[in-house]
Amino acid sequence: MKQRLKHLINNNLLLKIASINSVSVALRIFSGLITSKLLAIFIGPNGLAYIGNLHDVINSGKAFSTLGLGNGIVKYVAEFRDNIIELGKIVSTVFYCILGALIIISFFVYFNAQTLNDIIFTSDNDYAYIIRFLGVVLPLYAFKTVMFSILNGLSRFKQILHITIVAQIIGLLLNVLLIWKFQLKGALLSILIVEIVLFLITLVSASDLWKYFRLISLKKIAVVHIKNLGAFTIMALFSATVLPLVSVFIRNYIIDDYGESQAGFWVAMQRISNYYLMFVTSLITLYILPRFSQINTSMGFRKEVFSFYKTIVPLFFVGLVIIYFLRSFIINLVFDKDFQPVTDLFLWQLLGDFIKVLSLVISYQFIAKKMVWHYIIVETLAIATILVTSIICIDYYGLIGVVKAHFVSYLIHFAILLFIFRKSLFGKFNTLKENHD
Repeated sequence: MKQRLKHLINNNLLLKIASINSVSVALRIFSGLITSKLLAIFIGPNGLAYIGNLHDVINSGKAFSTLGLGNGIVKYVAEFRDNIIELGKIVSTVFYCILGALIIISFFVYFNAQTLNDIIFTSDNDYAYIIRFLGVVLPLYAFKTVMFSILNGLSRFKQILHITIVAQIIGLLLNVLLIWKFQLKGALLSILIVEIVLFLITLVSASDLWKYFRLISLKKIAVVHIKNLGAFTIMALFSATVLPLVSVFIRNYIIDDYGESQAGFWVAMQRISNYYLMFVTSLITLYILPRFSQINTSMGFRKEVFSFYKTIVPLFFVGLVIIYFLRSFIINLVFDKDFQPVTDLFLWQLLGDFIKVLSLVISYQFIAKKMVWHYIIVETLAIATILVTSIICIDYYGLIGVVKAHFVSYLIHFAILLFIFRKSLFGKFNTLKENHD
């Protein structure tokens, strides 16, 4: 039985990546548990609300600093990995585009730190120096992302995961030290310091990537690639701009109506959600995007989607059921007794996250095939649905309304995706023609 399982994993690329990825995810969860426990002890629910806001702003800054080109780099490196001429054009185009974006966004963040502080933390809290630090850190994040994306496009999954594991161990030690010594200030600083650590480890561990950076030349910038990569920029920056703003708005809406602690409970639920979603979302990023980029037939797309559904989704569902029945234990483990109200949020959050994963697999086809307008329209509908349903449900149900809205919005999102890809997923097509195309 053990030998058969080993043979199955070795002969199934998706399962092979999943098994390697599980080690990294387990470590990330362990690190997250310790960090969350420290946050519960030294900061409490009120501080978590502001950490959530900073996370959203940092994610927006990250996307702008890279022009959202991470997925585009993965796609084109995977596509041109054996074509050194086109690869040189892609790397050169990406480098100079990101360099230009970095100059603008880093200076903007640094010199508008006080204004951003008043939006994120309110004028009663002065963490402008952390915003300035973000402006300094963004270039390191951007070039780390480029290196990770090249590794992903080259399908060097093991190297990515090894780098991530080492960074997590060092990051955990820094988190513990900073939160213990400086409480909320330390927690906010640690978010940025971990990015520096990840950059340095990537720089050392992936030093062989310099052969690709030696291809960089101003003369190799290709207008056609600017146009092609522009599609990824539009898609990524749209989500990176609008979605975090909506999250901050909803969080502040809860703070205004129910107080900081209630908003902190929602952030706590989101942190737990992020822990168990790590396994699936990281697997989708590692495996699905490169695969979809290489597939040019509806049959191939259908096969990969349903292969993921049959292989990974049942395991994910079983995990969610276990999490639901252990929710009280998880809250006490991750946080403390002050966070027990979070147990009421689990059911709808888990249901919403299950539908979210089903949607996420299909939606990566938008990115892989540069379906820009489809992506923007669907994302606009999804974000509008999240905003409207959240306000309605919070007003009607209280805090639990925000997770009910989470479920409803992703259910609608999944239905829209199934409608758009109905022919590819469920239609009939000529096998010979598909193979020829």
